[in-house]
Amino acid sequence: MAQRILITGASGFVGQAVARYFLAQNRPLICPSRQPLSYQSPLMANPLVQQLTPDLDWTVHLHEVDAVIHCAARVHVMHESAADPLALFRRVNVDATLALARQAAAAGVRQFIFISSVKVNGELTQTGKPFCEQDAPLAEDPYGISKCEAEIALLQLGEQTGMAVTIIRPPLIYGPGVKANFLSMLRWVKKGIPLPLASTRNKRSFVYLGNLISLIDTCLHHPNAGQEIFLVSDGQDLSTAELLQACAKAMQVPSRLLPCPPSLLTLAATLLGKKTVADRLCLSLQVDITKAKTLLGWTPPYTVEQGLAATVTQLP
Repeated sequence: MAQRILITGASGFVGQAVARYFLAQNRPLICPSRQPLSYQSPLMANPLVQQLTPDLDWTVHLHEVDAVIHCAARVHVMHESAADPLALFRRVNVDATLALARQAAAAGVRQFIFISSVKVNGELTQTGKPFCEQDAPLAEDPYGISKCEAEIALLQLGEQTGMAVTIIRPPLIYGPGVKANFLSMLRWVKKGIPLPLASTRNKRSFVYLGNLISLIDTCLHHPNAGQEIFLVSDGQDLSTAELLQACAKAMQVPSRLLPCPPSLLTLAATLLGKKTVADRLCLSLQVDITKAKTLLGWTPPYTVEQGLAATVTQLP
């Protein structure tokens, strides 16, 4: 039998999709979680564990594990209320991650794949000047800072122990089961709500869940993936207007976009205390996936159209 993959966060949006993919490939898995997973398989062990903390003992779960895919994290919080949010992000995303990685290395795990975030690079780019892996990190919020610190420590651990460490930085991920702002946007489009975004000329990178999983799978098998960082996207950047039009097309509904200068949108949003929302809608965030293409021979197997079609078929 093939050696097992341990997947953390297998109840979440990304982790669940990763686990289901490898189960379909008949790969034995171990997916620790705080509660029983909604999906089960004879190929999957689902031990119950406590919340992800630095003192969690993974030893028994790492037996005969070939690779760890670490999807679990304290995610970005829109309305943070903690007195010291960075400390909370560091406890989970840095300290608990490093504890797992150290135990994995001690157990002889071959590879550790860390799902990081483009937020390590920064929040925005100039149109036509995408982020690349060689750029100096410009993380701004506690989530991005914690992911950056975890990356640095993991790469050091890989060099010290010989365990192959692979870091993947996705931008916004979409696919069946997507939630938060992307789901809200899809609902607006489906309801035919007019949106004043026809004049946006920004460019943003996104990644369909299937493309992200494809890169993860490639990294698991490619000898050049160790001690490397990879940015990932669909390879097709869209303006906000183009994204909304593509969503409407996928749902076979009219696209109802109204022209409005982005500067006016930003001003109105700023007055309402929503400038960050306007920035995401009107400004650019692009990533360059040349490194994954050249070093790994990887290309996104799914187009944006295919990804959106799969996403909207399961729209609640």
